[in-house]
Amino acid sequence: MMQIQPGQEFPLREAHNLVRDLMTPNPWIYWLDFLFHISLGWTAFLIILSMPLFSFWQLLAMLVATFAFYRAAIFVHELAHLRKGSFGLFRFIWNVTCGIPLLIPSFTYDGVHNDHHRRDVYGTAGDGEYIPFATLKPMVMVGYVLLSFILPLFFIVRFLLLTPLSYFIPPLRRILWERASSLTIDMNYKRALNAIRNDRHWRIQEFGAFVFITVVVTCIALGILTPYFLVFWYVIAMFIFFINSLRTLSAHAYRNPGDRPMEFAEQYLDSINVPGNFLTGLWAPVGLRYHATHHLFMSMPYHNLAEAQRRLVNGLSDNTLYLTTVRAGMWDALRRIWEEAVANTRRSVASAPVVELDDSVGRHRNA
Repeated sequence: MMQIQPGQEFPLREAHNLVRDLMTPNPWIYWLDFLFHISLGWTAFLIILSMPLFSFWQLLAMLVATFAFYRAAIFVHELAHLRKGSFGLFRFIWNVTCGIPLLIPSFTYDGVHNDHHRRDVYGTAGDGEYIPFATLKPMVMVGYVLLSFILPLFFIVRFLLLTPLSYFIPPLRRILWERASSLTIDMNYKRALNAIRNDRHWRIQEFGAFVFITVVVTCIALGILTPYFLVFWYVIAMFIFFINSLRTLSAHAYRNPGDRPMEFAEQYLDSINVPGNFLTGLWAPVGLRYHATHHLFMSMPYHNLAEAQRRLVNGLSDNTLYLTTVRAGMWDALRRIWEEAVANTRRSVASAPVVELDDSVGRHRNA
């Protein structure tokens, strides 16, 4: 990725002037988009349960449910950025119909994600959404993606078992908050006690998730629900995390080793835009295909990011730096970060000091 050269500046003020009228969210778009996809997701889920196992229609419904729930779930990203105190009813409906049933209530992202956009936190050890993948061994990325297949089990244990236990074990409450209440990619992330922005009633959301998974397990035990309800829920959640892990790896260059904060323009250049086509919107929904542009204007609603991208590409007097963030697709983004990680790993091995041992080392000498 291109670095800013001495004397070269990112045209931030000019960019702001081009898009300043695109910062207001349209509630109708939010409601219609979300309600359509969450309804589609639950409808497809009911079809899955009613179809013969592994039939064509069941597999098709599984595909539809996965992408519909995925798009609905990604609205948690918008909730983290909407103006404080706004969209209260939307937040409530999102949690009831999506966040709590998928065991990702909005408090798990609220406050945490906002730190990811802070100039003094982005790309550092305090950023739970950043790992310097490009500077690490490629297998670290593989491990991160494979983690997707057990994450749903983690959330089940967290809300079904650890939540009620924490009500009786006060020290466990703090551990859960710090270590098991954040949608992050860094497993070492420790959530601050005050890391909350909108979801002041997060305990109610947490209890709601506990009630949901408890009712599901109880109904399965009593024969009211088929065990396939939880099996298909798990498979869908697993694939949602899997797709999102690939999207996350395609969202940044992940080059900062975390030893220093990055300037605002550097943060933009460390982020990725994948304008793509209709298929791009499936794996990077709700505006996330324009992730670099989002880092320029984090308060811009998702439905205006495409127009902002168009204006900036065509309207900036010098769009050279802006265009360096563009990738042709997910494969292009993943290939570049993989090749960079491989190259950095080889350089690290090649530059490692060679220790020469004297031939007498380890030799047993007679007195």
